[in-house]
Amino acid sequence: MNNLVGQAILPAAAFQAALSGHAHSPNAGSKPAAARIGCPTSAACQTLAQLSAFALFCLLLAAPVLCAQSGAAGADWPTYGGAYSAWRYSALDQVNRGNVQKLAPAWVFQTGDYENGLQATPIVLDGVLYLSTSNAWVFALDGATGRMLWEYRFPLSKSIPLYGKQNRGVAVGRGLVYLGTADNHLVALDRRTGEEVWRVNVEDSRQCGCNITGAPLVVKDLVITGVTGGDSAHRGYLTAFDAATGRMRWRFHTIPGPGEKGHDTWPGESWRYGGGGTWMTGSFDPDLNLLYWGVGNAAADLNAALRRGDNLYTDSVIALDPDTGKLQWYYQEIPQDVWDYDAAYEMQLLDLTVAGRPRKALLHVTKSGFTWVLDRRTGEFLAAWPYVKNYNWISGISPAGKLLGRNEPEPGKVKLLCPSTIGGKSWNQSAWSPRTGWVYIPVLEICSDLIVRDEDPQEGRGFTGGNWIMKPPPDAKQESYLAAFDPLTGKRQWSVPATTWLLASVLATAGDLIFSGDPEGNFFALDARSGKRLWSFPTGAGHRGSAISYSMAGRQYIATPTGWGSLVGQAHAALWSGPLPRPGSALFVFALPEGTK
Repeated sequence: MNNLVGQAILPAAAFQAALSGHAHSPNAGSKPAAARIGCPTSAACQTLAQLSAFALFCLLLAAPVLCAQSGAAGADWPTYGGAYSAWRYSALDQVNRGNVQKLAPAWVFQTGDYENGLQATPIVLDGVLYLSTSNAWVFALDGATGRMLWEYRFPLSKSIPLYGKQNRGVAVGRGLVYLGTADNHLVALDRRTGEEVWRVNVEDSRQCGCNITGAPLVVKDLVITGVTGGDSAHRGYLTAFDAATGRMRWRFHTIPGPGEKGHDTWPGESWRYGGGGTWMTGSFDPDLNLLYWGVGNAAADLNAALRRGDNLYTDSVIALDPDTGKLQWYYQEIPQDVWDYDAAYEMQLLDLTVAGRPRKALLHVTKSGFTWVLDRRTGEFLAAWPYVKNYNWISGISPAGKLLGRNEPEPGKVKLLCPSTIGGKSWNQSAWSPRTGWVYIPVLEICSDLIVRDEDPQEGRGFTGGNWIMKPPPDAKQESYLAAFDPLTGKRQWSVPATTWLLASVLATAGDLIFSGDPEGNFFALDARSGKRLWSFPTGAGHRGSAISYSMAGRQYIATPTGWGSLVGQAHAALWSGPLPRPGSALFVFALPEGTK
């Protein structure tokens, strides 16, 4: 292993007894790569011309990044992460470091749905922007003017699980718009008219205590959705439906049942209520024909008394054949999680040079305050590094991927553990730029007093096994900042402090800009290479959603949802002094004035 990687992950403390994460392929041999999938839209194909200058740049770049990779969004923003590779990077550069100070509002759209803020990632295809809200409303808007083309409102039931009404976006493909709802339905709408084409009840939310808060993902002729449930007495799963009809094609249970491999990691009946939610959106490699999804924590969150074992496949990255739902490999980052550090967050698919070898890598920035780097062909562990300064739940991670010095909560004691159960970052996504080769992470330096208690599971009810109280790190200040890191070594390149905390996603662009927003209502742009603040605009409401970029008629737009909300966002007053973030639910869209060079 590269010495720099070893230095990044080896702990200062002495080795202690630890459980290890490991990669595993259930099938002997390797599966041949699938044929390439073409561009999803004509607009996306036009992006290739915009990338020609970038390809030349890559030939001159001396960094552990292989530039012959395509994970950039272009004229459209067609998927949750911008592209299947989830870089949250736009190849558009009309707005750049030299002119971003001229960026101005082009239009604003008010949704009228103020519950839990506006947490969505807008989707843009062929000049139409699709936006969803917490109450399962969907809007189709003209991307150049904001004119509403149609509106849809799903009739939510009154039985909403403990995760509440939250929605982080739709998926668009095959002429349809796909929406997951807070009462666990998946709905398909006609892209042109907004008329409902089909709907399915994924599972009765009154029984499972689960729902859909993440954006679905369209892969080939399937639409794939996960569910919440990691904090409930629930057995998690990932489900694929026929994109045209809504018929279920396959379901993968994240907790193996009797007779399935891995079932022996769950004693007794604990597998029935073991959590393993799939509540965020996965990634897809069409060349390898592999679907990647992150799996949440085991339940009860803080108490493993009823589930002594590795608890597969919780806290794991799973790689599935999207055609069948069959497991191809998995890597468990945290066996027997007792900190609520689930592994459900974004997985960025990068091509990196590791120890002199080109590797198809998967970068996974997780709640635990650590980033894992895996080989996405096989699940082999490549590296891990902390992106937070304050962590004490382990002393480190070995070069082989073993957790060292586990520091677990204990019954009858209050123990301060870092990072907090909110995570070293929340679900808001990081971004990666192929121009710098760096990953940009919104970091939280917050800890939790963990209190363990015994609970008996009741299907569909909350099942946390304890409680937590947010606290500052020991002998350090509570803080948040946006930082740039080398994706392989974890070396921090720069960091910019926030006034309070950062709970909005990050957007990187080919203009060497990094965009995000804060609870105080500021939408801002930083220099991707130095972190220097170049521009800011007061939107009037806090930021909890995900900004995107797209272009129409040769003009680049930057769009950001505004409006503070979410379950985590409700903790603001307990953590930070000063005015509360303002609620709202508006989409602000910015562009340069016509004729700007």
